[in-house]
Amino acid sequence: MMKDFLCLSDWSLTALEEIFALTKKLKDRQKNGEPHRLLDGKTLGMIFEKSSTRTRVSFEVGMYQLGGHALFLHSGTTQLGRGEPIKDTARVMARYCDGIMIRTYSQAGIEELAHWSDVPVINGLTDMYHPCQIMADLFTVIEHRGNYRDLSYCWIGDGNNMANSWINAAALFGFELRVATPQGYEPDAEVIARAQKQGVKLLLTNDPREAADGADVLNTDVWASMGQEDEQQAREKAFADFQINAALVKQAAADCVVMHCLPAHRNEEITDDVIEGPHSIIFDEAENRLHVQKAIMATLMGPNV
Repeated sequence: MMKDFLCLSDWSLTALEEIFALTKKLKDRQKNGEPHRLLDGKTLGMIFEKSSTRTRVSFEVGMYQLGGHALFLHSGTTQLGRGEPIKDTARVMARYCDGIMIRTYSQAGIEELAHWSDVPVINGLTDMYHPCQIMADLFTVIEHRGNYRDLSYCWIGDGNNMANSWINAAALFGFELRVATPQGYEPDAEVIARAQKQGVKLLLTNDPREAADGADVLNTDVWASMGQEDEQQAREKAFADFQINAALVKQAAADCVVMHCLPAHRNEEITDDVIEGPHSIIFDEAENRLHVQKAIMATLMGPNV
């Protein structure tokens, strides 16, 4: 079993499907009011270099429901924010905590943290990948469509950490993925090349209508992520035609579902009527961050279930 959860590509298909199975078990236990204190007495250190709502709340609540405790550590109030080497922070926190979750900018930094830590490290988001979100997204698709297989997935918008993670997921889980971005905003070239070597069913296009045509799952994210605020105006112009709206939903399959990892800039990358409409599973998707991450933490930090 892997020690850390840094990138989907580090894990096997079998292991990730076991996380889906455990997610369902834990979600059912919670809904039925059954205790599931699989991490009784354990502690998760949570390091945040980026702002957060869903990541912080879902991990903190998840640890509580599993019987453990989560510590919120903003990088600006820790020695990391004053220049302490990552390897020093990693080795000290590993002596205090049973696991570490970090939401940060650099994928290289989180990999260094994991290298020096003796306890599991979970990627709560980097500029390169967002694996917990993808697992929540796919689990939500399973709930609504019965499975993730034999569906066509469409990503509309920026070739960001979510797009990179969807490409990794397509290569690993074997589904068809279409990615539509404006020219110059494509996903990471190395991620694409690695997936293509694995035989991924991937369409890269600059036409959102081509990507959405007959798709079962439509997905998007904000046009300017954290750290790109100074690019907002330029991106609004570049992405003007890359909005998930009622017309684009009609281009997709009649029973398509629409997802967004949130927070959303309503009526920019996705219209308000689509978010609130019958195809949207966005808030189920947000809820499932809690259940999936509980399964990830239990897998990495707890006994066999």
